Parts: sequence; C-alpha cells; structure tokens
Amino acid sequence: MNIIIPMAGMGKRMRPHTLTVPKPLLPVGGKPIVQRLVEDITKVCGEKVNEIAFIISPLFGKETEKNLIEIAASQGAKGVIYYQEEALGTAHAVMCAAPALTGKTVVAFADTLFKANFVMDTNNDGAIWVQRIDDPRQFGVVKVNAEGFITDFVEKPQEFVSDLAIIGIYYFKDGDYLKKEIQYLLDNNIKDKGEFQLTNALENMKNKGTKFVPGKVSEWLDCGNKEATVFTNQRVLEYDKGKPSLRSSTAKIENSSIIEPCFIGDNVVITNSVVGPHVSISEGSKVDNSILKNCIIQKNSKINSTYLINSMIGNYVEITGIASDLNLGDHTISK
Repeated sequence: MNIIIPMAGMGKRMRPHTLTVPKPLLPVGGKPIVQRLVEDITKVCGEKVNEIAFIISPLFGKETEKNLIEIAASQGAKGVIYYQEEALGTAHAVMCAAPALTGKTVVAFADTLFKANFVMDTNNDGAIWVQRIDDPRQFGVVKVNAEGFITDFVEKPQEFVSDLAIIGIYYFKDGDYLKKEIQYLLDNNIKDKGEFQLTNALENMKNKGTKFVPGKVSEWLDCGNKEATVFTNQRVLEYDKGKPSLRSSTAKIENSSIIEPCFIGDNVVITNSVVGPHVSISEGSKVDNSILKNCIIQKNSKINSTYLINSMIGNYVEITGIASDLNLGDHTISK
C-alpha cells in the first residue's frame, strides 16, 4: 500500500509559525503533525505501507525533505518527495505524485488528525473518512444509502442533506483508476471554483460503479490555526497520557510541579514553576519562575517570570515578565 500526503500549502492561517516551518512539521504533543498523521494511518491500514509520497512546495527546503524521509522510514516505508509548484486544487495536488498512484492507495491531506477504532477493510473499492458533526454547512459531506454506500458528495450544503463531514482522508483499492480519472479532469480542463477538485474525480468514479463506503472516525482534530492547534495538542496529550515517551530522561525539573498530561522534551530545564495541564515543551527550552497552562513551546525557547495560557510559542523565543495568551513566531523577544 502507498500513502500520498499533499502538503504544499504555505499555511497562511498559522503564521507567524509557518514563516519558518511548514505547517505539517509543527509539533503537537511533541511530534510533528504529519508524523502523527502517518502513524495513525499506518495503524488502521492493516497492511504494510511500502511508500509514503509527500507533495510539498519546492520552497520548503532540503531540511524539510530530510525530516519527511525520516518520518517515512520510522514506519518502515520508503519516503519520496514530489513538488507542487502552483496551487491548482486537490486533484492536481494528488496528481503531482502520479508514480505513487498505483495499487492500494491512501490519500491524506496533512492539516488534520484523527482517532479511529477500526481497521480499514481494503477489499472495498474505496473509503471516504468522515465524522458526524453538528453544523455541516462549512464542510463537504457525503450521503449514504441503506446499504452503507456513499451516494452523493455535497460541498458546503446550506440546507441539511447529511451531517457526515469529509475529513480529508481517502482510500482507493485501485490507485491507477483514480489517476486515470484525475488525468481526465486535467486534460479537459474540468474545474470547480477555479481548481481541479478531487471530489469531481470521486463523483465520476461513483457514477461508473465504484462503491465508496464511509470510514467513520471517533474524533477529528484540526490544525488549521493557532487556537485549533493548541486544542489538538491538548487532545493528543490526553490520548498519550501515561506513556513514558511524554517525558525525556534528560529533562531537568527542580522545585516545580508538573500537572499531567504534559510533553517535556530532551534537555528541557524547568525550575520554580508550575507546568500543565496540556503543555508541550520541546527540546532545549527553559522555563523559570513561570506558570504555563495549555501551551505549545517549541525548541530552545526561554520563558522567565511569565504566566502563559492557550499560547503557541516558536523556536528560539525569549519571554520575560508577561501574563498573556500569546502567539509568537521564531526568534522573537518579548518583555
């Protein structure tokens, strides 16, 4: 099985953090978003993953590419980098990894995480992963018939047709067939809202007899902006609660209280502070005489005499004497 992960977007809603790091490599619960996504998909696939294709912008750089290859290797798969130089829609993004579109294939867009209690049935023609939501008006949804097959794809319905929202993860038994249908869209310049849309290819496949089933996840976690990402950090820490991997053996904690669950990375130093619950502190950061709740602190930052809540702090940030809800990018000094 192959996994294709389109992630070429520049993550403008996550600025300032995405000015220096692609959004899928931002950490939640001590791991990059895309690493958690790959791990979770691998768990529910039920089959060996041979290749993970990452579709990125060429502007992301060699360090990002190296990190992605290592993430694939951690799952026993070959990592391959493909480029999308222009944002022309979801179908176009997937087609940028055309060589990987063969055989059993999962396509997963890298701005979402999920929790699921099923193992995917790879004998189905295809599966669209969904979650039931209260207000579906801002999402693409699917309608399902009495036999459990998807009958319609509806984009942002303003009147109720279904509450099963598409979360951006798809399984195809025949990746070559999907490739053929996307190529048809490209060759005939078939666009929706100015872009080549994956849902148009799915609709064509369905009309030709492909039977898609819904894969219903138990929780859908968004990483689209700072508030959503901080909340997702909270949820993944709850899922990982009690795991030894949440606290590095090289962390130094003196005269401080850690309210679990928290992630504390390598060589983190915490003194005279209260940290938690739901705080992630990455490698090399230092916290002194401070209170942190529901925060993400990235690498090599220094927090002194500060009260932070619901905050997201970048790498190499220095904060002194502040009480606030903050969103600071890399190499920032705030006093």
